This record gives sequence, C-alpha cells and structure tokens, in this order.
Amino acid sequence: MSLTDLDWLPASSSWGERLRAAAGQESVAWKDMVELANARLDMVKINRLDSAIRRAFPRPPDGLRANPIRLAVLSSSTIDHLLPAIRVAAVRRNLWIDIVTGDYGQYRQELLDSNSALYERPLDGVLFAFDAAHLLAGADPSMTMQQADTLLNHTQDRVAELWRLARERCGCQIVQQTLLPRFPALMGGNEHRLGGSLANLVTRMNSRLRLAADAEGVDVLAIDEIVIQTGLTGLYDPMLWHRAKQEISPLASGLYGELLVRLLAARRGLAYKCLVLDLDNTLWGGVIGDDGLEGIKLGQGSALGEAHLDFQRYCKDLSHRGVILAVCSKNDDAVARSVFELHPEMILRASDIACFVANWEDKPGNIRSIAERLNIGIDAIVFADDNPFERTIVRRELPMVAVPELPDDPALYAACIANAGYFESLRITDDDLKRALQYQTNLERERVRESFTDMAGYLKSLDMRMTWSPFDTVGLSRIVQLINKTNQFNLTTKRYDETSVRQFMDDPHAITMQIRLEDQLGDNGMIAIVIGSLDAEKEFLIDTWLMSCRVLGRQVEQATMNQLWELCSARGATSIVGEYLPTPKNGMVRDHFSKLGFGPIQGERDGPQRWRLEIAAYKPLPTFITVMRGS
Repeated sequence: MSLTDLDWLPASSSWGERLRAAAGQESVAWKDMVELANARLDMVKINRLDSAIRRAFPRPPDGLRANPIRLAVLSSSTIDHLLPAIRVAAVRRNLWIDIVTGDYGQYRQELLDSNSALYERPLDGVLFAFDAAHLLAGADPSMTMQQADTLLNHTQDRVAELWRLARERCGCQIVQQTLLPRFPALMGGNEHRLGGSLANLVTRMNSRLRLAADAEGVDVLAIDEIVIQTGLTGLYDPMLWHRAKQEISPLASGLYGELLVRLLAARRGLAYKCLVLDLDNTLWGGVIGDDGLEGIKLGQGSALGEAHLDFQRYCKDLSHRGVILAVCSKNDDAVARSVFELHPEMILRASDIACFVANWEDKPGNIRSIAERLNIGIDAIVFADDNPFERTIVRRELPMVAVPELPDDPALYAACIANAGYFESLRITDDDLKRALQYQTNLERERVRESFTDMAGYLKSLDMRMTWSPFDTVGLSRIVQLINKTNQFNLTTKRYDETSVRQFMDDPHAITMQIRLEDQLGDNGMIAIVIGSLDAEKEFLIDTWLMSCRVLGRQVEQATMNQLWELCSARGATSIVGEYLPTPKNGMVRDHFSKLGFGPIQGERDGPQRWRLEIAAYKPLPTFITVMRGS
C-alpha cells in the first residue's frame, strides 16, 4: 500500500452496492454518505460518491459538525479534477465545502475584481496553489547566487502581497500550497550550489514560504513533504502536466483532498484530541492475562517487542505535544496496570494515561465512558486496536469515532496513525504541552468531588484562583488557538487570526480578557476568552465569549461576568449586550446569558438571540473563586 491509497481507511468489497442502495433511496440519508466516505476510495469511487452527494444534497444537510465552509481555490494550473476529492474529504469528517474557483491563472485579477464570483458570499478559506514553473518564471541555471536571491525575494513579495490582499478582502483562513519539487537535478547531490537551478530554487522557495507563513499567520499545505513519503510519481505525472497542466495527478486527488481538509478542520477546532489505546497486541505483543509479565513481547532483543516499543514511543511523543492518551482494554484492571507499573521496558507509564479503563465490558460503552470522564466530545476520539472485530464493532456503534485500519505488523502502527492526520495542528502552545497533566488532574478533581456530599463544599475545597489580563503578545498563540478550536462553549464561534486579534489589542474601545484558572490540584492553563467593545451610546457589545469545557461547573462563567461588569462600569458603560449564534455544537450555551441575569431583546430560542444587562441593575454573583489581575 502507499499513502495515496488512504490505507488507514477500511477497504469495503461491497462499497459499490452500498452506494447504489444509498443513492437509490427516496430520501437519501446523510449519515450513509458520511459512512461511504469513510472507506478506502480510489479516484473513480471519489468521483462517483461526489456525484451522488451533489445530486442528493443540492444544499448543505442538517447535522454537520460545523457551519458549511466556502472555499476559494486560486491556482496557476488545472485543479478541477481535485475538487471532488476535497468535497469528499470534507464529508468524511461530516463537514460541507462549497468551492469557488477563478479562471485559469487569473487569481490576482479575481482577487482585485469586486464583481468576481469569489465575493458573492463571504469566504471561509482561500487556497493558493501555484506551480513552480509559473511562480519562478525567469529562472536560469546560469544565474549567480545573487541573481537567484533577487528572484526569490521578488517571488516572496508577490506571494505575500496576495496573502495580504486576500486577508483584507476576505478576512478568512489562508492556505498556501508549497511548490511541488518536480524538477530533475542538474548537478546531483550538490544541487544547492547551482543558484538558478529550478530544483534548488523550489527547495529554497519552500523554506521561505514557511517562514513567511509563520510570520503572517498563513497555513501551509505541505505537498513537498508528501513527496518525501510517496516519491514524486505518487503525486506527479509529467504526461498529464504537458497534456492538461494537471500538476497534481488525479491518482493522488484523494490524498490531496485529505491534506487540505485537515487544515480547514484544524482551523475550526475539529482535529481529534484523544488517542484511545487497546493493550494486548497493540502496546505489547501477546496477552498479559495469559502470558504474564515475562511472556509478553516488549523491548530490545525481539523484533516484535521493538516494534511495539516504537509505537509506545510515538504515542508518548503525541502526548508531549498535547494529545490525550487513554486506555480501553478487555482485561483485568490490576493485571493490565501491572505492565505499566512493573515492566522495565515500558515507555508509557500510568502517568501518561489520562483515563485508564480495563474491564470486560464492551468497548463502545467504555469509549463513551472515557469521553464522559474526560469531558470531551465522542467525535474527538481516535481508537487504535489491533483486533479487526473490535474495530468493526466500534465503527458500527460509534461512527463518529475515528478507527484507523491498523496493519498486521505493529512496526507500521505509528505510520498508519500519522498518515491519517487525525491530530493535525496549526500551532503548539505551552498549554498544549501540559495537556495530559491537565486532564489527569481534572479526573482527580472529579474523584475529590465524589467524596463530597454537597457541591458548595467541593468548590470551596478546590481553593480556585482565576487570573485575568488583557490580551498580550505572550499569550497570543494560545488566544488564537482557543478562538479557532473552541466549538461547544462558544457563544458566537467567530474565528480570528493573529492579525485580527492584534487589532482588538490596539483598539482603545475594546476590552479583552484572557483567563487562567488554577487550584490546589494544578494549573488548568488558559481556559477562557472574552472580546468586546464600547460603542458611541456607551453600550458594551460582547463579540466573543468562549471557555474550555474542562472547567464547566466551577463558577468560571459567574466569576468572568463579575469581572467583565467591573471593567465595563469603569469604562462608563450603561449596559452589556451579548449575542448567541447557534451552531451544530454550541447548544450547551443557549441559556448562558439568561443564567447570568441578562434579559432577551431579540430572537427565538432555536435561532440567533440578543440579550441585554443593565449595568446599574447587576448584582455580582457569588462564587468560590478568588479573582486576580495578571501582569
């Protein structure tokens, strides 16, 4: 198998029959289309499925994970053959993408033309997909290094100008595709010494694009990295380039759609959060209950044991970058835990596991329990199990859980999960690096809570301290991450990049709050964001209010409201107005403003709502949280 085969997805011998059956129904079920998209598909199947979906659903269906995404694809080569794969990759994640394209090679003109189809409705994303021959036109092997630098500088300036133009006109996520390294070397292994070589220029330009993208808040579609894994022939067919100017081969369309949609999903906070691991024959070879501690295959001196060790190392590395690890095993709890505690070769230890479930119950039920105990959505979980039967059961009972089709050889487990891109991320913050510890302490808080007979006593015992401060450059990355990934406790789900957040920081009429919470059990990190501004009538308008679900039920909303009221009072505000914009995932905050004492001024229960609170009438809400202003 190869990466372009999407081999982490299960193959289905009856896929064609299922598609015909689903498409032939009088009322096509959207969930059937999502299930069909979550199978291993080649180019022909992708096109068939896309056609069936577009016939059955001329408009976005209900029940999506997020609002429909309107994406502009601006390219210097032919990309029509890639559009079905982009749409199907979105369906795979229960998302919907509408794609608008410009005329061939006319991307700049499309951006500048206010009458362009791009601007018929607001855009949620813009992809710039340039081929190197177009972008680096004028390259010549006889160039000096200085001349090559001049060409690269000019090219970088042109691309950055397009980013700024797109941001000014569209105000949405911008994705830049790297250049495909498809040019043969002229010197060989020391190509970097030939300044004007296209092979050399593409490598250098891709490095520059990454640095510039980091500075500008642009996301990178790294097709050059994929070439390292697939080989050039996996993505590029020179005959199709010359015949149809298709730089990305149709055979790689499924992978291309996957790579792009992962970035769009990650920007919307829809990447997976938790890796749930089976134990026997997944983290080690053999069955601990039968083989005992000495009999399982794990560690040096055994090819099988070393393969499982490598997979553990990969899982631990994921944990260190912010992925939550959990265990779901059919096993005796004490026996299962003994491997983590006593086996000298174990890389993963009990302290790495945020939630450990080992019993003889069914795995779908245990996975539901893990999601509940960690307070995360069931659709945030990836389940890794070597047993095809268990994988099939979980896919059937919990279709929202991602279940990679692990290969037979454990040496390939890590690559399978990495290739699937479940944990695609756009930024890593300090809070991400502490994620495992934060969830473990959260479970400890729950154990403490269960020991109390009254909630007030429990909350008081936590000795909670909330620290707030205006937005600053130190917290900027985490602020932007929270804004773009928080979906459930989020009143408006507005999305902002670093440039937009800096504008709030510089606005003298704005109030911004970044909020952290710690208690006697540990630091929860940054857990809430508030953005708003004072208008000419002295009314404070809340633009964004969001909070991590990890701290639900701890009076953070009330403490935040008390502090916001103080800040607005100090600014001379007469009232505070909040807005609730319903999405498929934020129903939990429908009554947020009414619980805080706001009165309704517009809207209905199941639609957009506006609420007002008179400053003079507000009485601070009682909490057990000590509030401090940070530096």
